[in-house]
Amino acid sequence: MSSESESESRKLGSEEISREFKTLVSSNDLHSLNHMQHTILGRLQDSNAVLSHFNDFSHQCFAEISGDIARNTRVLKSVKSDLDYIFQKLSLSNTTLSIISYIYMGYRVAFSNSGDASSTRPATLNPG
Repeated sequence: MSSESESESRKLGSEEISREFKTLVSSNDLHSLNHMQHTILGRLQDSNAVLSHFNDFSHQCFAEISGDIARNTRVLKSVKSDLDYIFQKLSLSNTTLSIISYIYMGYRVAFSNSGDASSTRPATLNPG
């Protein structure tokens, strides 16, 4: 019996609070607030429908182009690998040319001080 009386007293208390609250706020304001809430709910439902449609459309478009994206990714990785190989070869060639240039300059300096180079060539190679 005590649980029924507690439930009854809570119900009476809630009703009393509701009556007091209704006296604080005018019915026109409550009606306006209720109308705004329904308007907002309608707009949110419309937005949700539009976003759901957009998500479906995006999913369909992605499914159509995902093969192209995967293929282009493989091509780009291949191009990167080729460019890395080319850069490695160019770097090696640059190093080789630097060494050859250094050696050439060493020979040039060593033989430029030894006299006239044309006198050491055979007669058939002398111009004129």
